[in-house]
This record gives sequence, structure tokens and C-alpha cells, in this order.
Amino acid sequence: FDDKNWEEIRVPSRWEDQGFNGYDGYAWYRVHFEYDRAMKNNYVYLNLGRVDDVDQTFLNGHLVGLMGSFPRNFQSAYYIVRKYYLPCELLNTTGDNVVAVRVYDYQLSGGILEGDPGLIFEDRDHSLNLMLSGIWKFKSGDDSVYAKKDLDDSKWNPIYVPSFWELQGYPDYDGYGWYRKSFKISKNLAEKNLMLYLGKIDDIDQTYINGILIGSTGNFSKDPPEFNKYNEYLSVRAYNIPPGILKSAGENVIAVRVYDGMRDGGIYEGPVGIIEKDRYTSFWRNSNSEK
Repeated sequence: FDDKNWEEIRVPSRWEDQGFNGYDGYAWYRVHFEYDRAMKNNYVYLNLGRVDDVDQTFLNGHLVGLMGSFPRNFQSAYYIVRKYYLPCELLNTTGDNVVAVRVYDYQLSGGILEGDPGLIFEDRDHSLNLMLSGIWKFKSGDDSVYAKKDLDDSKWNPIYVPSFWELQGYPDYDGYGWYRKSFKISKNLAEKNLMLYLGKIDDIDQTYINGILIGSTGNFSKDPPEFNKYNEYLSVRAYNIPPGILKSAGENVIAVRVYDGMRDGGIYEGPVGIIEKDRYTSFWRNSNSEK
């Protein structure tokens, strides 16, 4: 899209302070950048800072993050700092990249208004082998067919993982929710001893890969499900992936059944992805030393 005739605006700053005083409603931000090939061995995050009120964020035309909910089901997320994972396959290492941010402001201040917007780089040697943070598919409610690999989830809603579902259009929702993510994996990695790292989930979960249950936290034999311990939502989920489940030819599907009994819900703290078992201990220690 040719945006050369668009207004220029400083970020971060309220748009009211830059000639749009009194404006409430929709607006778009776009910024171009080149991606240094020397950084290709790093995972990349986009730090947007705080956005008032709602955003959808795109990299090169692909949705990579969202927070809050647009009208008709408006829900503000003005107080949340946006940090979105940028999948490496979406980054152009030989030319122009474009971040486009759709913003809706309900009242008072509006825009990308606080923080230090930019790219954050993370060394892959100290992280997951395969990063799966980012946009997943989500559906509230419960049905056992949602675990099947060949389920058509094209009409499910996008959701950013990790983050509470209350921040993404499901305010005050308690009950069941299903997450699904399709991904590909190299033959070399698929043949290793692997774990699925899901971070923290509020409150309990059952997790499937290609329709096969690989791990569970909580007691789903009761209705409603029960916690094995009160603070189960603080437990890190890291499940062994049995040999032969992952396929290097074609798509693999993770399906996570979540039950939230009160307050916040969902896959809320990551990162999320796949890691070799012999790297897990050092990864866990490194991740927790930073908190």
C-alpha cells in the first residue's frame, strides 16, 4: 500500500497533541523498516508500548498481535503494554518491511501513546527451538471434537498467545475455551526428544498434539473440573512429546482445552513453543532468572 501521502506523527505520543484534538474513533499507523540479515538467528519481538484503547497489529500484511476488542463489543486495553512476537517467516531480510497498526480510541487520549516502540531481539541459543507464541485460533465453549487434527477451525477467532483471554474480547468469561495452532517442523527437529512448553495457564488444561493427549493439569473427570491444588494457575506447563507424534511432512496441530474457574483465564505467560529435552533445564533457569 502506498502511504507516502499520509500525515506524519510522532510515536509514542497522544494523537490529540499532534493536530487531532478531540478525535475519537479509528486510525491507522504505518512504519517501514529494513531487517538486518545479521539478526536472522534471533527471535524478534515488536514492542509497541501502550496503545489507547484497542489495536490490531500487522507485519507485512499478516496479523501478529491484538489487544482489546473493537466495537460492537468494545473493550479497552489502554493499560496493557503490547509486546508481539514476529514470526521469522514473515520478515523480509532483503528489503522493505511494514508494520501497520489499526487503533480504535473510545474517549480521551488516543493512539500509540507511551513506551519505547521498537524491535527486541532474543538469542535463540537461550530460547525455544521452535517458537509458537503469536496468533492462535480460539473458541469459547467445549466440545471433544475440538481436539481433532483435521477439524476446520478457519472460522475461529484469532487470539494472541500468551495473554489472558479477558484482554482480547472475552471480559468476565469463566468456563471452557479451546486454543488451536497449526505449525510445521523440520525432520531433524521432529526426530529429537522434545517437550512442548506452554508457560502458565489459568486455570487448568488438557493438551493435545495431532489429536493425541500429551499432558494435563487439573482434574477434568469432575463437572465442573477441579484443581489439584489451589494455585495451579501458577504452574508452568511443560509436557513431553511422545516419539512419532510430530510429522515433518505437512501440518501439525496443537489443541489446548482450558478451564477457567474465576477471574482471568487462558494461556497467559510464555513464551510458548517446542524445545529439546536436554536444553529444557538451562532454558527454564534462564527464563526464571529474568523474572
